[in-house]
Amino acid sequence: MYKILIVEDDMVIAKGLASHLQQWGYDAVYVEDFKNVKDKFLECDPQLVLLDVILPYFNGFHWCQEIRKVSKVPIIFLSSANDNMNIVMAMNMGGDEFIEKPFDLNVVTAKVQAILRRAYSFHGTVGIMEHKGLLLNLNDAVVAYEEERQELSKNEFKILQILLENAGKIISRDQIIARLWESDEFIDDNTLTVNVGRLRKKLEQIGADGFIKTKKGIGYMLD
Repeated sequence: MYKILIVEDDMVIAKGLASHLQQWGYDAVYVEDFKNVKDKFLECDPQLVLLDVILPYFNGFHWCQEIRKVSKVPIIFLSSANDNMNIVMAMNMGGDEFIEKPFDLNVVTAKVQAILRRAYSFHGTVGIMEHKGLLLNLNDAVVAYEEERQELSKNEFKILQILLENAGKIISRDQIIARLWESDEFIDDNTLTVNVGRLRKKLEQIGADGFIKTKKGIGYMLD
C-alpha cells in the first residue's frame, strides 16, 4: 500500500483529500504541525507528497527543497496561486506535478495514480508493480494480494507483467505472444490460453479473481 503525505493547512481540504485517497486504498496522512513538516516526512516515509504552496511559517517551495535534500519522492504541488511563475517555481524546486485549486478529487486521484505508476511500476530499483492492491515482485516472480502470495511460472509472470504495464488497456493475444517470444518462450495461441487460465487460477487462490478480463476475439486486459 502506497503512503501519501498531505501538507495542506486548510484542514477541511486536508481531511477531505485523506478520506478520498483512503477510499482508493492509499494510506493517506496529513500534517498538523507546520513548523516541522520535514520531521513528519521523515517519520512518515511516504511514497508521494501532496504539497500546498502557501503554508504557515514556511511556504511549500521551502519544504520541497528540504525534502529534496533527503529524498527523490514524487511531489505534487497544490495551489490556487495558479500564475505561471508559481508553476515554474514548483517545477524548478523539484516538483513533479502542479494541480490548481479548486480541484476535483477524482482528478487528484488520477494524477496520484499516474505519478505513482510512473515512479514505481517500471523502475527496477523498487522491483514491484502494483495495480489496485495486486503486487507483482519483479525479482522473484511472486504475486501478492491482501497478504496472500503465489509463485508464478516464467510465462505466467511475463503475462501478468505485460498486463500490469498496460493496466486498463486491451492487449492483443499477438502482442503477448510476441513479447513472450522476445524472452525465448516460443508459445502458440493454445499455449497462451492455457497459461492465462493457470494465471487466473493462481490469482483466484489469493483472492484476486476477476482482475484479468477476456475481450473476445481481441485479447486480455487488467481491470
